[in-house]
Amino acid sequence: MTTAKYQTIAASIRRMIDSGKYPAGSKLPPHRTLARELSTTPATIAKAYNLLADQEIIESFIGRGSFVCQNKTLDQVIHSGHEEQELNFSILQPCLDDVHLKTLNQHLHHALHNTLPLDLHCYAEASGLTAHKEAGEIWLQHYGLQTDQIENILLTNGAQHALSALIQFSTQPGDAIAVEAQTYPGLLSIIRLLGRRAIAIEMDEQGMLPEALQSACQTQHIAMAVLIPSHQNPTGITMPLSRREAIAGIIEQYKIWLLEDDIYSFLNPDIIPPITNLIPQQSFYVSSLSKALSPGLRCAYIKAPDSQSKALAQFIRASVWLPPPTVFAAAASLIHSGEAFQLANRQRDIAQQRQSVAEALLPGNAHFTNTGSYHIWLSLPADWSSEAFTRIAREHHILVSSAEFFNSSANNTGHTDKASLPRHNSDSECPAQTPNAIRLSLMAESQQCRFEQGIKELAALLKQQPMDYVSF
Repeated sequence: MTTAKYQTIAASIRRMIDSGKYPAGSKLPPHRTLARELSTTPATIAKAYNLLADQEIIESFIGRGSFVCQNKTLDQVIHSGHEEQELNFSILQPCLDDVHLKTLNQHLHHALHNTLPLDLHCYAEASGLTAHKEAGEIWLQHYGLQTDQIENILLTNGAQHALSALIQFSTQPGDAIAVEAQTYPGLLSIIRLLGRRAIAIEMDEQGMLPEALQSACQTQHIAMAVLIPSHQNPTGITMPLSRREAIAGIIEQYKIWLLEDDIYSFLNPDIIPPITNLIPQQSFYVSSLSKALSPGLRCAYIKAPDSQSKALAQFIRASVWLPPPTVFAAAASLIHSGEAFQLANRQRDIAQQRQSVAEALLPGNAHFTNTGSYHIWLSLPADWSSEAFTRIAREHHILVSSAEFFNSSANNTGHTDKASLPRHNSDSECPAQTPNAIRLSLMAESQQCRFEQGIKELAALLKQQPMDYVSF
């Protein structure tokens, strides 16, 4: 059966997108331009573009043109469930092996099956039960946060809920929010959903650049800065104290809010003081149990400034009424027994061991820094694009996350003109080039043998040459 010309053209464009010639957000040639180049008609190009749009590979807008689709759904980058034959290196979660699950289940069983006190069956105060907030305070203090009043500790249904609530509470639609140039796609989804503007701030090997943040504050009227200072997602960078102090100074100078997402601080071998300690009255601090203990424990803790805690508590109450007391009771049991910290330390040890395994097995033409994180930010060989490698890895039943999904520098329409890519992006919303990298989660596969199998198979792929791409 003969393939129609428009289908052949669509397939060629798809391969060029996979190869990185047209990265996510880039604008495709106009119909007439491409038709002249291929000696065909604009109508044929229109049919090819329509086919790609139906496949959700591109999107077209009257008067503006056609663009390669940006990431719009988290399940494109985070595959929470997978078939037995798939090896999942896409989601950041603890290594949920039998030892870990046994301890978790004991505390959950105790919380759910013992006689529950009356207050766990009733509506609690707006900010959560005091006993649960006190347990949260112990967790926060253990990893270096300075706390003062228990009223400033608030409970939410996980860190994602905390981030969403804090951005909605502290900023207005249209506000500019400074984020790291490569960052957690869940944060970008929140910013986009709430109608705020993500302003990508350049990074170096120590994290967000102070001078780039300062420049953005001067030119973009930043309302809030959101940072992941420890084991940053996706780069794995941990800010040293000197960089945290510099960032705090700029935030204080320009009187903007800080949202410190510190859910990976338990992975630090030594305590590094949170930025919030330096500017507590301009900072919202978030920690949770999802990464250290279990994604199923939807428990996050916010420390709010004195001036904001009461209003924020009412805001959270309006959105969910109250976080589930039984879940926070299990969390409190784990924290008071000390087993929460033992489990977290064990996860840190597993992450360090798996980083070493990846370092030993992955080939020299792919580079990463051993950070002790749950993940590695793997720079690919020049022959591979991140999009193509991600797709081919999936064809081999290995799930990884492409760099494009973490790029916070796309403008607010989600589209970028490849011809306008600047070299630096410290003071504008214009996008910088996406790194040619993938993020590999090292912990989602709980069985060591499956983890090592996946790393070996990825190493074999990296040693191969990518497919020959068809060009126009």
